[in-house]
Amino acid sequence: MTAHRPKRLVVAAVVGTRPEAIKMAPVIKALQSANWCECIVVATAQHRQMLDQVLDLFGIKVDIDLDVMRERQSLPALTARLFESLDAAFQKQKLDLVLAQGDTTTVMVAAMIAFYHRIPFGHVEAGLRTGDLNNPFPEEMNRVVASRLAALHFTPTKKAADALLREGVREADIIVTGNTVIDALLEVAKRAPDLPMTLPAGQRLILLTAHRRENFGAPNERIFSAINRLIKRHPDIEVIYPVHSNPNVKRIAHERLGSTPRVHLRDPLDYNQLVAVMKASVLILTDSGGIQEEAPALGKPVLVLREQTERPEAVEAGVAKLVGTDEDTIVDETTRLLEDETAYRAMAQAISPYGDGKAAGRIVTRIWERYGRDGDQS
Repeated sequence: MTAHRPKRLVVAAVVGTRPEAIKMAPVIKALQSANWCECIVVATAQHRQMLDQVLDLFGIKVDIDLDVMRERQSLPALTARLFESLDAAFQKQKLDLVLAQGDTTTVMVAAMIAFYHRIPFGHVEAGLRTGDLNNPFPEEMNRVVASRLAALHFTPTKKAADALLREGVREADIIVTGNTVIDALLEVAKRAPDLPMTLPAGQRLILLTAHRRENFGAPNERIFSAINRLIKRHPDIEVIYPVHSNPNVKRIAHERLGSTPRVHLRDPLDYNQLVAVMKASVLILTDSGGIQEEAPALGKPVLVLREQTERPEAVEAGVAKLVGTDEDTIVDETTRLLEDETAYRAMAQAISPYGDGKAAGRIVTRIWERYGRDGDQS
């Protein structure tokens, strides 16, 4: 009598940008170590160089590279290339599940192509919402579409799960896993990466990241003016700013900050270097989503350069604060943390509202429970 053998699942893990690769790396590695799974890594390369660096850092080999990035690409053109390339890629594979993370155009298109081919879609970091389709743009729309099409919703927090329940998603299809970025962060932080600059004795380091589409133009102008004022007011600070390669960011950053003393404009940092900078910083100014999740786990206060955030847990925990892009507000709130030790200590707590570093294991377990145990896809 032949023993029953559990179904071997074929899972496509789709990544397009560096943040996606960071957050999907722990999931991909967990899938690859599962004896019941064949994990096919599909890279759209919506961001080329930054994506490749992260995959190399985590030792992940790409199986299908679609290489869609073009210089100065528009959203419509990018979206069109993604539809064609992902459609062709999925047609060539017999897939049991498509898995993608977050809210990029890659994720939205992957969810739609999976739907067209009647392949279940699993959404990692599901349920984040601002309620405003224009903030962040186009990410809020992307994640709403992905959620509408997903069969499994892996949410980073209970608040995200509650948002999906309000939208009518079945509770049975939602699992609160924590955020996989904490899995990746803790792994890299253990390696004690080197700081990519020499910090003079007695100087305090501030990390700045500013790259979001809604901050192009006047908002970034105000942010950079605030940095110039802070440098003049506080001679003991150094600011490191890894400048995004998008020309809408790069040109104005170099125009406004290129000659400012103690402001270090760098090309985008490797992820291990970014972790080293976060660990060495006294505080962080950012419009990034991922850094809002990572910095609190390292005990670093975060001032969020956005009007709204879909990650309110850190704000509610008191370790992050929304300051928007008003120049005076940025200067005042940063100065308060630099000069008021009590205010600083209140925010510099190693609180991780986004997870415990075990999210990937929970995701892989749920995939097996839903699709692998006896080949059941109910």
